[in-house]
Amino acid sequence: MKAMIFAAGLGTRLKPFTENHPKALFSINGKTLLQRNIEYLKMCGIQEMVINIHHFGEQITQFLKENDYFDCTFHISDESDELLETGGGLLKAREFLQDDDFVLVNADILTKLNLLDMIQHHQQHQPLATLAVSDRKSSRKLMFDENMKLCGWKNLTTGEEIITDSQVYKITAFTGIHILSKTIFEGITETGKFSIMQSYMRMMKEQSILGYLHDEIVVDVGKPEAVSVAEEYFK
Repeated sequence: MKAMIFAAGLGTRLKPFTENHPKALFSINGKTLLQRNIEYLKMCGIQEMVINIHHFGEQITQFLKENDYFDCTFHISDESDELLETGGGLLKAREFLQDDDFVLVNADILTKLNLLDMIQHHQQHQPLATLAVSDRKSSRKLMFDENMKLCGWKNLTTGEEIITDSQVYKITAFTGIHILSKTIFEGITETGKFSIMQSYMRMMKEQSILGYLHDEIVVDVGKPEAVSVAEEYFK
């Protein structure tokens, strides 16, 4: 199985660091977010990864080179011309990912979630996508039916929601880790710059997109207030 690490974002919440560096190279206890995610994926036996770059992207390629590519194979998906968000970024990297199921992670998310268990769950049920979710505080929530099949989304701040006619059984927060079937590309009709969530919301009526509920801490280091939490959790 391969993985893609989303590392192209501007990281505006991590200024002033990101005024001169990509957010993926922000360090927690002396180790960059990118390295921590590479090591996390390697622990699951994943040795081939795609990284998308945009903001100071050359620093990421240089970092990989300086570390002998962490004994992995990397493919760089260059979004220097335009930042494409998660859906557009995934489509641009399609050539590297379309031969097997794969994992998607955000460079600024750190967790100790047992990814091997999640992969096993995905392989057992074979949905279009498996999304890691937890009961953490978030203004945006995903809705699932009694079989943990995705059936809606809600913004708690604005009240905006998208929902199928399924009965909502669980409302929980997405934690930024997905496992996708290689067939996902056949179902994506969106183009250009878009969120993969947009595709999920359209496809959830016809396809099986499952939630994988876990209780591990997930730290979004993109938020400055989370840095001290991450430093404590990942000593």
